[in-house]
Amino acid sequence: MREYLLVLFVTAAVTYLLTGPVRKFAIVAGAMPPVRARDVHREPTPRLGGIAMFGGLCAGLAVASQLTHLGNLFIQSADIRALLAGAGIMWLLGVLDDKWGVDALVKLGGQMIAAGVMVWQGVTVLSIPVPGVSPVSVTPTMGMVISVTLVVVMVNAVNFIDGLDGLAGGMVCIAAMAFFLYSYRLWYGYGINDAAPAVLFSAVLIGMCLGFLPHNLHPARIFMGDSGSMMLGLMLAVSAISITGRVDPDLLTAQTGSQTTTVHELVPIYIPLLLPLTVIALPLADLLLAVVRRTWAGKSPFAADKQHLHHRLLEVGHSHSRAVLIMYFWAALIAFGTVAFSVPGRGRALVLGMAGLCLLGIVVLMMPRFRPHAPRAVQAFVPPRYRKGTADPAEAPAGTRAEAPSGTVADVPAGTPAMAELSAADKKLLGGLGSGATAVGGRNERRG
Repeated sequence: MREYLLVLFVTAAVTYLLTGPVRKFAIVAGAMPPVRARDVHREPTPRLGGIAMFGGLCAGLAVASQLTHLGNLFIQSADIRALLAGAGIMWLLGVLDDKWGVDALVKLGGQMIAAGVMVWQGVTVLSIPVPGVSPVSVTPTMGMVISVTLVVVMVNAVNFIDGLDGLAGGMVCIAAMAFFLYSYRLWYGYGINDAAPAVLFSAVLIGMCLGFLPHNLHPARIFMGDSGSMMLGLMLAVSAISITGRVDPDLLTAQTGSQTTTVHELVPIYIPLLLPLTVIALPLADLLLAVVRRTWAGKSPFAADKQHLHHRLLEVGHSHSRAVLIMYFWAALIAFGTVAFSVPGRGRALVLGMAGLCLLGIVVLMMPRFRPHAPRAVQAFVPPRYRKGTADPAEAPAGTRAEAPSGTVADVPAGTPAMAELSAADKKLLGGLGSGATAVGGRNERRG
């Protein structure tokens, strides 16, 4: 456990430290598109946060390769090399989309290529465990289809919920925590070595999300963009694929002494890929509803709209932070509730207790008079809007308030351009360095 925690903390620290410089680079590169009609933020915000997250991923795996026990995984398993190859392709595709924009079908093709590269290197579903019988082997073609489909579905599910500050990163972090608990128990509790890569991937994924979230909580200073959201979805899918079909129920039966007990222990993965799908149940439901809604209206399934679950929470009157917290608690309730079915005795009571606290959190957040704020002990480390007694600029009418250079909220006239809401340091940086193609075009015009 100590090695996994070390990798987690290193990944989080590197991601956190890299996000600031990446934000400045995104501004200089012009990766700060104007606000669209379907967006909920009110000023252009830098993207490319996935660059910092990819740096944290590489740092975490580099540290893991030098540790005593985790270092053996790099020799015994090809899953880590396959993850780096697939994540690199997905990250590069996302960077191109964040800066210049990529057609939806081209993006889908790139996602399938990234998944195919990982399958070619061995990250594929080998068999599907079925209750009461031995694992059912699948053909290489069927395993490839299942694996590629899982990657594409998870990548787009995470990408679809990346619509509010901190929403995608927080929900993926919760899903990764639930998957970490389950896979670590299989690896450490039952000595199933095939579950070790999934534990490592989950720990790295948690670190990437925790390191990026302080910069991404509302009001976000940077977005992860497709370079981050698609990479997170891919990593969650790889964690699921690396364990699905590789856990032999006979190994558990030899230790539990009962096939009935074994069936109970493996409930989350007896139905193919149930656990990874339940830990992202909300974004998956959002994805399916969006496809049905757009197809029913005669539009392309890839056509963007403003009817996602988080948009509807805002429409019924919830604030930005309250909508995000509601989605967090629902995701945690479903994820940890599913994991609780595979945990016996006191462990199950603990996980169910966590799910109960999530349910309580949902009930409290539904109270109209409740305004969430951080405990006093950690208020120095969270954005100002989460500190008790601090005015919430997000509750003010759009176009009437903006961030002053000192970080406080100041009144500005209605109709002020969104760019005026940038901080003084950002405006100075933009004024001195320009913004990519726009700056080049300006120089050409002056020459003419």
